[in-house]
Amino acid sequence: MLPIVGMLTFAFIVVLAGLYLGLQKGLFSSLVEETQGSSFVDNATCVQCHQAAAKAWSQSHHAHAMAKATPATVLGDFSGKDFEHKGVRSRFFTKDGKYVVRTQGADGKPADFEIAYTFGVDPLQEYLIELPGGHLQPLTIAWDVARKRWFQLQPDEDAPPGDWLHWTGRGQNANTTCIGCHTTGFEKRYDAVADSFASRWSEIDVSCQSCHGPGASHVAWANSASGKAAEKTSAGKTGPRYGLAVDYARLDPQSRIEPCAMCHSRRSELTGTFDAGRPFMDQFLPADLRAGYYHADGQQDDEVYVFGSFRQSKMYRLGVTCTDCHDAHTSKLKAEGNAVCTQCHSPTGDRRFPTAAKLFDDPSHHHHPMGSKSAECTSCHMPAKNYMVVHSRPDHGLRVPRPDLSVKIGTPNACTACHTDKPASWAAQAVERWYGHERSAEPHFAEAFAAGRAGQPEARPMLARLVADAQEPAIVRATALDLLRPYGEAAFVPAMQSLGDADPAVRRAAVAALEGARPGTRLAQLAPLLSDPVRAVRIEAARVLSSVLATEFDAAQRAKFEAALAEFVAAQRVSLDTPGAWLNLAVVAENQGRRDEAEQEYLGALRLDPDFTPGRLNLVRFYSVNDRLRDGERILRDGLARLPLQGDLHYSLGLLLAEQNRLSEAVTELAEAARLVGDRPRVHYNHALALQRLGRRPEAEVALLKAQSLAPTDRDTIYALAVFYAQDRRWFLAVPWAEKLVALDPTDPGAQQFLGQLRAASQRDGTR
Repeated sequence: MLPIVGMLTFAFIVVLAGLYLGLQKGLFSSLVEETQGSSFVDNATCVQCHQAAAKAWSQSHHAHAMAKATPATVLGDFSGKDFEHKGVRSRFFTKDGKYVVRTQGADGKPADFEIAYTFGVDPLQEYLIELPGGHLQPLTIAWDVARKRWFQLQPDEDAPPGDWLHWTGRGQNANTTCIGCHTTGFEKRYDAVADSFASRWSEIDVSCQSCHGPGASHVAWANSASGKAAEKTSAGKTGPRYGLAVDYARLDPQSRIEPCAMCHSRRSELTGTFDAGRPFMDQFLPADLRAGYYHADGQQDDEVYVFGSFRQSKMYRLGVTCTDCHDAHTSKLKAEGNAVCTQCHSPTGDRRFPTAAKLFDDPSHHHHPMGSKSAECTSCHMPAKNYMVVHSRPDHGLRVPRPDLSVKIGTPNACTACHTDKPASWAAQAVERWYGHERSAEPHFAEAFAAGRAGQPEARPMLARLVADAQEPAIVRATALDLLRPYGEAAFVPAMQSLGDADPAVRRAAVAALEGARPGTRLAQLAPLLSDPVRAVRIEAARVLSSVLATEFDAAQRAKFEAALAEFVAAQRVSLDTPGAWLNLAVVAENQGRRDEAEQEYLGALRLDPDFTPGRLNLVRFYSVNDRLRDGERILRDGLARLPLQGDLHYSLGLLLAEQNRLSEAVTELAEAARLVGDRPRVHYNHALALQRLGRRPEAEVALLKAQSLAPTDRDTIYALAVFYAQDRRWFLAVPWAEKLVALDPTDPGAQQFLGQLRAASQRDGTR
C-alpha cells in the first residue's frame, strides 16, 4: 500500500506478452507430398473401384469446393451486369472466352481482372483472381445462388484500397485463409523474402484423399495379390492395413470427428500438414470460447465452423459423431426434419445412447403445434445465424434454450429469435411454466464467463470451480483457465491441478495460465509438459518457459526444451504469411534476450500488415523497456497516421509521453483514448493520474469516478480516490473510500493501516 502522500505512477501498457493467434478457418499449408509413406494419386484412380462412394460424393459441396472458372462451373451472371457498392462500380462480363470483372484495384483505379477459379456452389459462389506473386484473392462481391444476384460480402465494412479487408488486401488472401480447405493436398509454398506464393494442390476440390489420406499405398495394396483376394470377399477395406492412414471403423468417436474438424473449426495450424490419421492438436490449435467468437453461454457469435460448438455438447461427450447425422460422402443429413434427431431421441432410440430414449417429438415436450417450424428440434436446439450475408449456419452446441440467461447477462436465446416482439423475461416465464423452476436453476458456465470477461472479482472462484469440474466440457474448462489469467496468482493453483488433465486443450490452457508464475515455479511445473504426447501442449510449454534463464534448466530439461522450442519455431514458420507468426517469434526472441532478432521480427509483422495493432504495440513496449522512447513514439505516430481512430494507439502514446514527463501532450492522447475506448476503466484511471499531476483536479476527479464506475471493485482506483480526497483534506469523502478498500479484503493489514491514518487525520482536523 502506498503512503497517503505518495505519487501514483504510470505502468506502461504490456500488450500480448503471450502468444498471438490469428485463428482462422482450416488451412493445410506446405503439405509435403509424402504422408505416412504414401503419396497422392489422381482421384479418378479412387473412383474406378469406389464408384458408389464417388457417386454420392459428387452430390456434395465438397466436390464443388473449388474449380477452374468455366461455363460448367461459373454460376454468376457475367453478361455485362453492373454492381455498385459505396460508390465503387463493378462490371461482370466475358472476353475471349474468359470471365472478367472490371473493378477497383489495389491502386484505387478500375481495371479488368480475369476470374481464375470458382469457390463454392451453394448458397453463394465466390470468385478467385490471381494477382502478382501468386496471391489468389477472392472478390468480396459474390453471387447469391438462390436470389440470382450479385451482393457485397462486407456490406458494412469501409475497406478502401490498401486496407487489410479490401479484396486485394492480405486479409482476403485465399492462399493463407481458404484454399487449404477447398482442395486436397494443398501446398502453400510461401516465400517470405519475396512475399510470394507458388501454391499447388493434388486435387482442386475436397476429394477422397482429404479424409482417407494419400492413396498411392492403397492402390499398391489393391493391385497386390492380397488386395485382389480381399476384393472377392469385401470391398470396403480402408484402414492402415490396406495402405491408408485411417481405419475409421476402429477409431474412437472423438477421433472419428477430428478429420472433419481439421476444416470445420476455428483454429490455427501448427505443422502445415493435413494427416487424417494424426491427433488434431498435433497439427492444429483450436480456438476456445473467447469473446468475439462465442457469446458468454457458448453460442456461436462469429463464424466458428461447428467444431468448437459441438465440443460443448452432451452429444460430443457421449460419443455422437458427425456421421451419426450426416452421410459421410454426400454430407447431407441422413433424414428429413426431426427424423434425424429421433434416430436417438425417441422411445425406441439408439442402444448406444439409452438416456436419449424418450418422447421428444411431441407438444408435451416442445409446446408448439406438430408439423410447424417451431416444432422442429433445430429451431430450439440449433438456432441458426447468417454468415457471409446469405449462409445460414446452425449452432452445433445442441443446447437447451436458456432465456433466463438472456435476462441476467444479455445472451441471445432461441425463443425471442422467433418471437421478436417479446422480451426475454416473457420467454423465461414460459420455460418455467413448462419445465419448472429447476430449468433456470441449473448451473451454467455463462455467468462465470460473463463475469470473467468483465474482469469482476467474483469471477475468480466461479471460474476456478469450472476448471475443477470434470463434468464440464473440456473446451469450457480450458476457456475458464484462460479467463483466470488476468487474475494473476488466482490462476496458478487451478492451472497446476489441470496439467495432468486427459484433454490436451485443458493441459495447454493450464500451461498458458502459469505464464505469470515465478521462473522456478514455471520450470518445476512445466518441464514435464515439454515431453507431452501432443504437439500443441509441448510447444506451449516451450513458449512459456522461453523467458526462464538457460542456467535454471538441468541438462535433461534443456534438451527437451530445445526440442520443443524448435517445434514452436517451426509452427510459426508455417505461417510466415501472417503477421501473428512474426509477432510470436519476436516475443520468444525477446524472452531469450535476442534483441536484434526480436526487433526485426516485430518489424516483419508490421511490414506484412502495417495496421496490425498488436504487433505495433508490442514493438513500442520493446522500445520502451530498452530506453528507446523516441523510436516507440515514432512507431505509434506512424500507426496513428494510418488509423487515427485506434484508441489503443492513443492510449499507448499517452502512456509513453507521460513516461517522458510530457504531461500536457500525454493528457491530450489519453483523453482521446478515453473517448474512443470509453469502456476501459484503466484508460480513465491513467487519464485521471495525468490530469492530477498537471493540477487539473476537477477533471481528474471526474475521470477517477468514471474509472470506478466501470470497475466498482478495482482496488487501485478506490485507493486513488481515497488519496485524491485526502490530499484535498475532504475526509468525509476520503474515509468512506478507504472503508470500501477494507471491505474488499478485511485481511489486508495495509488497507487497515491506511484507513486508520485517514481517520486519525480526520480527527486532528476536527472533521469527518
